[in-house]
Amino acid sequence: MNEPAGLQARPTLQRALGLAAAISIVVGTTIGSGIFLVPKDMVLQVGTPGMVFAVWIFGGILSLFGALTYAEMAAALPGAGGEYVYLTEAYGPFWGFIFGWTQLWVAKSASIATLATAFYIYAANFWPALEQVAMRLPIPIGPGGGPLEIRNGQFLAMALILGLAWLNYFGVKIGGNVQVAVTVVKVALIVGIVLVGLGSGHGEISNFGSSIPAAAGIGGFFAALVAALWAYDGWNNVGMVSSEIKNPARNLPIALIGGMLAIIAIYLAANLAYFYVLPAAAVAKADRVAAEMMRTILGASGAAAVSVAAMISIFAALNGSILTGSRVPYAMARDGLFFKSVASVHPRHHTPGISIVAVSGWGAVLLLSGQYDNLYRLVIFASWILYALAAGAVIVLRRKRPELHRPYRVLGYPIVPILFVGVAVMLLVSTLLKSPRESITGLLLIVIGIPFYYYWKKRRGPLGGMVDPALRGD
Repeated sequence: MNEPAGLQARPTLQRALGLAAAISIVVGTTIGSGIFLVPKDMVLQVGTPGMVFAVWIFGGILSLFGALTYAEMAAALPGAGGEYVYLTEAYGPFWGFIFGWTQLWVAKSASIATLATAFYIYAANFWPALEQVAMRLPIPIGPGGGPLEIRNGQFLAMALILGLAWLNYFGVKIGGNVQVAVTVVKVALIVGIVLVGLGSGHGEISNFGSSIPAAAGIGGFFAALVAALWAYDGWNNVGMVSSEIKNPARNLPIALIGGMLAIIAIYLAANLAYFYVLPAAAVAKADRVAAEMMRTILGASGAAAVSVAAMISIFAALNGSILTGSRVPYAMARDGLFFKSVASVHPRHHTPGISIVAVSGWGAVLLLSGQYDNLYRLVIFASWILYALAAGAVIVLRRKRPELHRPYRVLGYPIVPILFVGVAVMLLVSTLLKSPRESITGLLLIVIGIPFYYYWKKRRGPLGGMVDPALRGD
């Protein structure tokens, strides 16, 4: 398809990312801080290692169902923006805009903020002064509704976000190569930690039968699932850079499905090592469970080694989040539904520079607003509203666009996407009841976007509709 007059001279995104980069985005963006931090929250909710494993397996299967569903749409509609494209094609531009708006102001920006917060938490293992309070602001959104506390480490986290934004500004290939290299290193380090834990001789099989008092029940299960899904969150990000993936019809389904299977295996192996060395009560007290496991085996040097591994893991996830998340506001602006300048592509580096700055800058500001656990709950609630809609889109598109070329079709259709949507709705209800402040905040930020949609829709340029996916940098 030829571009309309006026679009031909514009610099566009380029297909510079191969299969290795695509898999690294799935694995590297998903495996971040969660595997090192959330087992504590999970065991506190469900009480036993067996139930923790049940939650990990359930969350992994749910995420795999999502990956199977997204693989069909990613291969058929390989345009910049991922879910933005799928929702627009299935339900119309309003829902595409709501996704993009939510990604910018809530989901992706809060994810960036959460990862950067986790980075400084681990860095504080070497520099304890990072955890000291630098200032208190008289804003009642701090712990327990008290004043907002700004810690020294949050300034380090902000600098890290802006530094990675600068790196990705200079080319998707640079960002992709960094993603591949750091992902390989971090997976190797996590495998090393697992092998040390399982082979050290410091573990006890009886630890798997240990327990602590917990709420348990369906409420406890879903509360633990929220924590697990934060650790699994990110598998969908590769779709946001679809227009920069080589041979997307082949590489996107392989990256999504293969990457998700690898992540599930890594998470289960890591938890096997944690609970082999530590009983449930010790995990429940460990803010940094992997570090505590290694401290038990090797002392302070082991804890320090895990902190380095966690920081590398978080670094890769943060880089992948900035690389992928910046493509969503770009796609919105390209379609006339956001500030026109955000659609600009750097003529030399072929990156959406202004969009990168916007997503990263807001993420840097947002990390000042809350603690790690509050931030990830905000991310999960807002994200899973849209994941459910996007998974449903595969069914809508089968009916609405039966002629669409689908190089890959969902395995187990329509049961797989229906189950994914059904569990997502249950998760949302449970999260709303369990964490009403974060959930309502996320909902309000989504609703605020509605008048902006109608404003930009009215001002939309001469194309008069959504740009065809084939023109989104393909």
